[in-house]
Amino acid sequence: MKMELFKLILIIVLAVIMLASAVYAVVSKKTVSAVLATGVISLLASVIFLMLASPDVAMTEAAIGAGLTTFLFFIIIRKIEKQDDAK
Repeated sequence: MKMELFKLILIIVLAVIMLASAVYAVVSKKTVSAVLATGVISLLASVIFLMLASPDVAMTEAAIGAGLTTFLFFIIIRKIEKQDDAK
């Protein structure tokens, strides 16, 4: 019983942090900060999936959502900045 309550409280705390990260990503003026905030959202979602006994979805979310997507965003930002510098 106590473990279930602890899991519920932890999931709620993670969800609140995810919501705060989402708001920060939307209102942030810096693109890099917004991309990092979306990576945090995906990483916390993978932790929640793991706590809900879905390790396959958690691994996919961590690898694709937090890892690959964030990495691709940074590559695209770098290419855009190089193109702006060339002009």
